This record gives sequence, C-alpha cells and structure tokens, in this order.
Amino acid sequence: RDSHTPTMEEKFSRLIFIPIAAVIFLMIGYQYVCPADSNTCRFRSDEKGLVQQRLPAFDSLYSEPEADEDFPAKITSKFNFTERDLDRHVDFNIRGDDVMVFLHIQKTGGTTFGRHLVKNIQLEQPCDCMPGQRKCTCHRPGKAESWLFSRFSTGWSCGLHADWTELTSCVPVVMNKKDKDKKNVQKNKKNFYYITMLRDPVSRYLSEWKHVQRGATWKTALHMCDGRPPTQDELPACYSGEDWTGVPLTDFMNCPSNLANNRQVRMLADLSLVGCYNMSSMSELERGRVLLASAKANLRNMAFFGLTEFQRKTQYLFERTFGLRFIRAFTQINSTRAASVGISEKVRWRIEGLNALDVELYEYAKELFLRRYQDNRQRQHQEERIRRRQERQQRQRLHRNYLVELLRLGGGGVEEEEEEEEVKVLEEVVTTEDYSSQVVRW
Repeated sequence: RDSHTPTMEEKFSRLIFIPIAAVIFLMIGYQYVCPADSNTCRFRSDEKGLVQQRLPAFDSLYSEPEADEDFPAKITSKFNFTERDLDRHVDFNIRGDDVMVFLHIQKTGGTTFGRHLVKNIQLEQPCDCMPGQRKCTCHRPGKAESWLFSRFSTGWSCGLHADWTELTSCVPVVMNKKDKDKKNVQKNKKNFYYITMLRDPVSRYLSEWKHVQRGATWKTALHMCDGRPPTQDELPACYSGEDWTGVPLTDFMNCPSNLANNRQVRMLADLSLVGCYNMSSMSELERGRVLLASAKANLRNMAFFGLTEFQRKTQYLFERTFGLRFIRAFTQINSTRAASVGISEKVRWRIEGLNALDVELYEYAKELFLRRYQDNRQRQHQEERIRRRQERQQRQRLHRNYLVELLRLGGGGVEEEEEEEEVKVLEEVVTTEDYSSQVVRW
C-alpha cells in the first residue's frame, strides 16, 4: 500500500504531544511576560500601576501633575467649548521657521515661567545662558536664529511688558530684522505661536500693589496702539513723583487710570477695537464687553496658556502641546506676598469690582485650562491602551509563530484531521495567553 494507516498507539502518542507542547509554550510565555526579576505580576494596590512598573522612564515622558484633590472628576461646564478649542497640539519645528512668543503679564509668575523656557527645556541645542547676563541666546540647531521671543531671550524688543496689541504688530518686524539672511526671510513665512500665563485676579492685583509699593513703576512701557502711544490725557499718571513707593492699598484702588485694573483683559485684547486708550470712543459698558470678548478669543486661539495656581498641570499641558520636555518639575509656591496680605471681605469685593472683567476672563480661562488638561489625560490614557494592545498583539504573533514551528517540528507527517486538532489547540492557547495578559494588568 502507498500510504501507512497510523495505529491507535501512534495516534495516542501524537495527541499526547500536543497538550505537552501547549504546557511548555505556556511556561515559556509566562516567563516572557513575568520574568523572575520583574515586578510586573505583583498585585499591590499601593503601586503606580502596570504601565509605570513596566516602563521606568514613564514619568519622564510626560511630567505627572500634582495630586488632583482640587480637580473634580467631572467639570461643570459653563462655557461651550468646541473640540477644536480643547485640542491643542503644535508640531513645533524648532529647526524651521516656528517662533514661540511669550506674552508676559505682570505678576502672573511670568518671570519663573520665562526662566523655565530658557533654562529648563530638553533641547538638541540648549539656550546659552552666560553667568551675570540677563538674556540667553536661544538659537535653532545650526542657525543663528532665535526660536523664542521673550524677556530672557530677545529682551523687551517690543517694549516693556508688551501686550497682545503691541506684540502682534511688532514681533514679525523685529524677528525679520534679527535674521541675517534677508532673502530667506522673504521666502519663508514664520509661524508665531503665542503663549502666556494667567493668575487669580485678586491675588495678581494684590501682588502688583505690593510690587508698586516697593518702587516698581513700569513707566517705560510704550503702550503702542494703532502706531502711537497714548497721550497724557488718555492715560494720566496715578502719582506725581518718580514712583509710588509706600502707596496704601486704598490710594492704589482709588486711581481710575490705574493699569492694574483688569490688566489681564487689557493685555490680551485687541485694543484697536475700542479706540486704544481713548475712553470717549464708546461707553464704558460697551468698551468692557468688546475687550472681554476679544481677550477670550485671543486666549482661546493662543497655542498655549498656563495658570499660576496649577504649576504641574501647566508643565504637563505645555509638554503635551509642543512635544517638548522640561528637565526639572515645576514647583507650586503658595507662600507669595499676595497670600500674606490680610484683607477684609469688603476690600476683596472692591478689588473684584475693579477687576470684574479679569474675574470673568479667569473663570473662562480656568474652565478651558482644566478641560484641556482632562482631555489630554484621556488622550494619553488612550494612547497607552493602544500601545499596550499593539505590544500584546506583537507578542501573540511571536507566540503563534513559535507554537506553529514547534508543532511542525514535533509532528511531521500529521494527517489533515490531526492538523485541525492542532489549530484548535493553538487557538485555545492564544486565548489563554490573552486572558493571562489581562489578569496581569488587572
């Protein structure tokens, strides 16, 4: 006869081989998933979790924000933010023509954040900060061009604490002048990404008062709008001497032209929409409405903004937005000069009234900030789930190929009927492996 019919003993021995091979495979697979020197399969509730255990460098990918006791599980939405408002990701090309522009509002923690930008970002070519010098050189790799427009990189090139109105008209001109290759400037249009920091209006106002009380004036600020600075009648001074040293809080609040009032809205809005500093161009109510709407729109459309009260979340969102990493974690400092000022409820209400526009802007900004944070956390978790699924599928493919090869080597000449049995066992093994990996994660 041309073919040999297997005896009962041969069939039995082949059937025994299959489960033995499956057991051997499972043991090898278990050692692969749970090596002896690994903490992967330890089920301890006080650990960070499987992803962090298996990836020691996980914390360096995106800095974990501070504990979220102050962060509600579900944010009560007052404003209708769209998906586009929440999705902020900038493919920042530091080698190309992208420029980061920092709008520094007084007493919002901008000095600290500005130092982070020049001294604390992991870069291929870090900023060159010489001891004793206020400015750092932040050039693109291989080019004598700056990728950062800020106090600590380019200086006050558009004026002391230039606002949105000044920066948007001045920065393109200044940056093009700084470039050495004028022909290249004409060919390549630069992309400007504006960023800023905001702060609780009452705390910011008190901090500015204490700063002015110590002698700060910012009187060299230009306040350019529509090509000219404001006249003395449009913006009268609050004091007659060189500065306002020792000013009581009451006098500080009583000056109607004090730029500390609603400073954040004014510095983020397009002032040309309200006639710049000409208060007679429209009613105070209409002026406030237009300024607030403009400030909200500009803030919403900025590449990034952070909040002084949420330092670690600010760091996390910046890293997620720009794809850049900070070397050291941000520190939350709550013992500020403003925090040490004791005021009555009546004075607080007065300050809130003087900064009514800032109060509404901050409420808007805080919800947008926390919604973006929540959205990014969800996206990050989804990315981790996809990555884990892809790794699991890769392991399954390797195991499947290994088992097929093992069965092929050990069961040569198997009949068609027995091959179907092998495939069935193989599918059971793969299912078991998948279930085991789920148990590991649980």
